[in-house]
Amino acid sequence: MTAEAPTAAEKPKESPPAAPQSEAPKPVNVGKIKSILAANQGARMRMWLSICSRCGLCAESCFFYLAHDNDPKLSPAYKAINTIGKMYRAKGEVSREFLEKCQEVVWGQCTACRRCSMYCPFGIDIATMIATARAVCYSQGVVPEGLARTTENIRTSGNQMAMANEDWVETCDWMAEEYGEEVYGLEIPVDKQGAEYMYTVNPREPMYYPQDVGMAAEIFHVAGLDWTVPSTGWDSTNLAMFAGDRAVATIPVKAMYDKALELGVKNIVITECGHAFRSAKFEGPYWVGIPGGKPPVPVIHSVELFRDIMREGKIKLKHKFKPKVTYQDPCNVSRNGGLWDVGRELVNMLCEDFVDMTPNREHNHCCGGGGGFIPMGPPYKKLRMASGKIKAEQIRATGATHVIVPCHNCFDQINDLNKQYELGVKVVSFKEIITELMVIPESMIPPEEDEDEAAEVQAEAEREVEEGAEQEAGEVQGS
Repeated sequence: MTAEAPTAAEKPKESPPAAPQSEAPKPVNVGKIKSILAANQGARMRMWLSICSRCGLCAESCFFYLAHDNDPKLSPAYKAINTIGKMYRAKGEVSREFLEKCQEVVWGQCTACRRCSMYCPFGIDIATMIATARAVCYSQGVVPEGLARTTENIRTSGNQMAMANEDWVETCDWMAEEYGEEVYGLEIPVDKQGAEYMYTVNPREPMYYPQDVGMAAEIFHVAGLDWTVPSTGWDSTNLAMFAGDRAVATIPVKAMYDKALELGVKNIVITECGHAFRSAKFEGPYWVGIPGGKPPVPVIHSVELFRDIMREGKIKLKHKFKPKVTYQDPCNVSRNGGLWDVGRELVNMLCEDFVDMTPNREHNHCCGGGGGFIPMGPPYKKLRMASGKIKAEQIRATGATHVIVPCHNCFDQINDLNKQYELGVKVVSFKEIITELMVIPESMIPPEEDEDEAAEVQAEAEREVEEGAEQEAGEVQGS
C-alpha cells in the first residue's frame, strides 16, 4: 500500500530566509573627539560654557526661532548647550546616536550667521561653538552628504566643483571671446605678473554661470583696471569651513595666497560671494599659520572694488537703474565683513529708488542659505524654505521689485524663496546692473562687420601696393 501524500497543513514549514545582517554602527573614536575638544578649549570657550545665564536674549535674534513660532528649542543658547555643551560635559565620551542628533541641530538649525552674538549681553560667540560641534561630528563621519562631497572635491582637486584648472582657463578664453564681441579689445589675462588685482571666483561660475566671469571682465576692461585671473588658486570659496574640516579648509586658501605671492599681485579680489570673503580675509591667515592673522596680500570684496570704480568715475552710467530695489546683506559681507555701508553706497550710485529692509546692515537677518545649507542639497531644502520665511517677509515689506544680492548662496536662496512665497521679485547681482547700465567708450565699441571687411580689404590693398613696390625696386636694381 502506498503512503498518502501529506496535506499542505502536514508539510514541514520552510524556514524564512534570514534577514540580512545590518552593519554594526562604526564605533566612535573618542580619542579623536577628545583631541578636537581639547584644541578648542581655550579661555574663551571655557568662559562661554560657564557664563551663559539662560536669559533668552539670543532667541529673538535667531531667524530659526522666529520662523518656527518661537520654539524654545531653537534658541541659540539651547542649541549650543545641547550639542557642544554636552560634548564637553561628557569629556568627549558620546555615542554615534548622540552625534547624529547633533547633526540635525548644528547643520539643520544654524547657519553660523553670528547675529545672536550681537544680542548676547556677554558676547558669547555661539557660531564658533556650533562650528566646534560640527568639527566633532565631521571627525566621526557624521555630516550632510552634500558637504562631505564638496569637501572631498576640495581635498582631491583643490576646488569645490572638482573642475580641472585647464577647464577653468578654457572657460576664461571662451568668455573673453564672447564678451569681446561686445567690448572691443577685451581680454581675460591669465597669470599676469605684477597685476594690481587678482580676481578669484566661485567655481559654480565657470561651471554653471560663466557669464559672471564675462561680466566681471567687461567691467574691469571698461574701467581700465590692471588685472588678472590665476591659473591655480582661483577658487576663493571654502565649503570645508562649514563642514568642519580645518585641514581641507586650508587647501584653497593656501593655494590662493601662494599664487598671489608668486604673481606679485597687489590685491586679491573676491567675487560676489560672502563666505569666500570671510575665508580669505579673516579665517584663512590663521589656518595657514600667518603671524598677526592678516593675509599676505590685501583681500578686497567685489562690492568694495565696484564702489571704488564708480566713486573714481572709471565707469559712467547711461542712467540710473529705475525700478525699486532693496539690498540683501550677506552675513559674511556685512555683519562679519564690515561692508554694510559700502554696499549701500554702491546701491545709491547705481539706483534711483532704494528702500532698505527692516532690520538692516549688520542687524539684517540671514537669508537661510548660508553656513553650507545650499550645498547640503535636497534633503535640507524644506528646512531652508521654512526658516527663510523671515527673509521673505522682510523682502515683501519693502515693496521692491528687485533684490540686489552680492553672494551666490544668498542669490540661490532668495530665488528659491521668491518661488516658495510668491514674492514676485527679480534677484540680481551688482555685475548685472553695472554691465546693463554702463557706457561703453567709443574706442571700445566693436566695429561693424562691414567696417571690419572694409578694413581688411584696405589692408590687403596696401599689402599688394607694398609688395608691388618692392618687386619693382628689385627689378630696377637688377637691370
